[in-house]
Amino acid sequence: MKALITGASSGLGKDMARILADYGIDLILVARRLEKLKEVKEELEKRVQVRCITMDLSDEQNCRLLYAHMKQEEDVDILINNAGFGLAGDFDETDLNRELEMIDTNIKAVHILTKMFLKDFMEKDYGYILNVASAAAFLPGPLMASYYASKAYVRNFTLALHKEMKKRGINVQISALCPGPVQTEFSQVAQVQFAIKGQESMDVAKAAIDGMFAQKAQIIPGALMKGCYWLSKLAPLTLLLEAGYYIQRQKRKEKAPVKEMA
Repeated sequence: MKALITGASSGLGKDMARILADYGIDLILVARRLEKLKEVKEELEKRVQVRCITMDLSDEQNCRLLYAHMKQEEDVDILINNAGFGLAGDFDETDLNRELEMIDTNIKAVHILTKMFLKDFMEKDYGYILNVASAAAFLPGPLMASYYASKAYVRNFTLALHKEMKKRGINVQISALCPGPVQTEFSQVAQVQFAIKGQESMDVAKAAIDGMFAQKAQIIPGALMKGCYWLSKLAPLTLLLEAGYYIQRQKRKEKAPVKEMA
């Protein structure tokens, strides 16, 4: 088997690559930072074949080129759409260009790659797609409005495709990963500080891969986030919005230098 992972230079993407390597699955790792990708390759290439591709997936043409290269040169069985980032702040104050870049990465790239690889997987009646959403997808997020909305798109889009495949009897598994805070570079890029301690990245990555192979439609790692999911179903919207605003307000911090996303 062979897996393509976007946003693979650090955090969840890197840890999911490690787990798949433990299963003997060859890897194609995509990210913007070449040096970080090389570090991952050096760690894992003793166990499996590893190919690294540096690419900015906020560019639609790059998404199409990535697929075209894979179509010609590789036989991909697993697609993990992990690349993405967040942005915090009052909507009238956040940078429009940065928001559009986030939407292109979090939504557009996921949509394009899922569409293209899904058709190939359907043709051979086999394959796995794991789209990384977030617990943020469960409710609106005042002070991170665009990010929360982008992850709601990914979650709902993925769940709909999961049902389409099941109803048509097609052996392609599509899952949405919805973690809460994870100890990765995300908070530095988004310029927030989590109100609760983030889960270990490796724990979330293991839950993600296990859930994907178990053919789960939605994967929510950790009892706390599962509880938050059910609370979001039961609590009135006015209370959820008030709580969301309060939590975001508490975790905002002074602006720090923004690091490049995976």
